[in-house]
Amino acid sequence: MTKTSTRKKLKVIMLADESLLPAGDLKDYSEKQRELRKTEFDVRDAIGALGHEVISIGVSDDLSTIRGAIDAHKPDIAFNLVEEFDGIGHFDQHVVSYLELRRQAYTGCNPRGLTLARDKALTKKILAYHGLKVPEFAIFAKRRVTKRPESLAFPLFVKSLTEEGSVGISGASIVRDDEKLMERVRFIHRTTNSTALAEQFIEGREIYVGVMGNDRVTVLPPWEFVMTKKEDGAPLIASDRAKWDPEYQRQVGLKTGPARLSKKMQAKLADLSKEIYRLLGMSGYARLDYRVTQEGDAYLLEANPNPQIAKDEDFALSAKHVGIDYPELIEQLIQFGMKYVPSRMIA
Repeated sequence: MTKTSTRKKLKVIMLADESLLPAGDLKDYSEKQRELRKTEFDVRDAIGALGHEVISIGVSDDLSTIRGAIDAHKPDIAFNLVEEFDGIGHFDQHVVSYLELRRQAYTGCNPRGLTLARDKALTKKILAYHGLKVPEFAIFAKRRVTKRPESLAFPLFVKSLTEEGSVGISGASIVRDDEKLMERVRFIHRTTNSTALAEQFIEGREIYVGVMGNDRVTVLPPWEFVMTKKEDGAPLIASDRAKWDPEYQRQVGLKTGPARLSKKMQAKLADLSKEIYRLLGMSGYARLDYRVTQEGDAYLLEANPNPQIAKDEDFALSAKHVGIDYPELIEQLIQFGMKYVPSRMIA
């Protein structure tokens, strides 16, 4: 008897941003639109392939949509793919808080973990307090004088304090003098409507590590982001275009795959990732983004709870690398959600 045939059938509501709700066939969309929507299509199809009943629910700016779905369908679990609420990215944590208030099981990270990780400065402060390596940084709020602390040396990398998905990031994000710093801070304020963060630019390899679980966690193999066709001497930047523009990805030879690291470094990253996951109070699943220097130091750049989990994204590919096929990965994430107890916060 197969694993699928003995698995309990669940009723699942899949919560997704309304504009990305699966409709029609993915191949009917443009290449760029497919890149934006593939996670929602892949997750929906995998849940169905597992034998579960799945109902897709679009979320925009009204919690009554979620309340109505819970009341009407009485789901066993909500598969949470919501990345914003009312157009605000860091409001996703409030959607999860609502699910907890409704005593509704859900997949992915809990509200506290989302809150700590979404604020990149707060993440760095927590990790620095515990003696872990993070880039030096300063934050620049809107409508305040932009003045760089003297201790913060160039080059600096400027990005949004709270936005995810490489929003506002490009080659111009690296600045080497105060004039360019002020220009880029104003750009972040204007285009993302958020506080800007300027951090020490760390030269090194871009390594991603997937972590999943609640009290007991599994660390997936390190995955590396490379550009095989970038110009000599050009900095390695996971920009907005590198993330979402297939034509640009081909132009720079963007590839991701298993990171060739020594066993010692792999073990170091695994232990470090478990520690960071717990210090930030995360649950469900997350991807941790590092810069690893020639000297073997690993600096955490960002912690990303609820990262993209399409079949061809880094998280799913690293799971596949250790024998976890895509439907089974989705099933594991569902089970983590079913077992998570919000009243017993992870510490």
